[in-house]
Amino acid sequence: MSESVRIHDMPRQDRPRERLTIQGADALKNEELLAILLRSGTRGTSALDAARALLTRFGTLDQLARARLEELQVVPGVGPDKAVTLKSAFTLAQRLAAEMACEMPLLDTPERVADLLRERNRAYQVEQFQVVLLNTRHRLIRVEMVSQGTLDTILVHPREVFRSAILGGAAAIIMVHNHPSGDPTPSEADIKVTRDLVRAGQLLKINLLDHVILGRKTGERARDFASLRELGYFAE
Repeated sequence: MSESVRIHDMPRQDRPRERLTIQGADALKNEELLAILLRSGTRGTSALDAARALLTRFGTLDQLARARLEELQVVPGVGPDKAVTLKSAFTLAQRLAAEMACEMPLLDTPERVADLLRERNRAYQVEQFQVVLLNTRHRLIRVEMVSQGTLDTILVHPREVFRSAILGGAAAIIMVHNHPSGDPTPSEADIKVTRDLVRAGQLLKINLLDHVILGRKTGERARDFASLRELGYFAE
């Protein structure tokens, strides 16, 4: 791409905005993404020229993000308004990175699942079926309530379970429901629905990692939950 070519002189399909729309942001170079933010240069400088000048002066995106407003403004083609736009964009990116660093909990054991949902389920008087949506690293995306039943019966269909997973962009799920009786021992219906959902997940390429049933501890029962995976109901 020639240094002297301005965006408006380029074929539409080669312009940064059009390329982003057609090919996605990942297809663009850093200078093109910066040019989109700048929109146009100042003092006769094109947005692409200004973007290249920024990268030349500061060297890396990290150094560019750290630059003060007055440092940005001395770059040809970048005036006060464009410096503010750049600073705003990089500040948002930094906040996003900080937000992502505070990762959601890792749910790789039934104990951790029970710890997450124990209090939420303690007061339920009827069975509540929840789907825990997880990303590829088995960290929580969110918990979806799917259905509720009578005192000891819950009706669940794979359609509702995996609709939540698909809409939530989940790579894997964990099923959770409570037993108001306090005894987390799985019923025949619990075992059947688990096996049905395992098969449905295999077809949809969404891994069902476990089915955790929450109950209450007693003198004879040390744990207040049961894991159908630990009990062997996920065996091939």
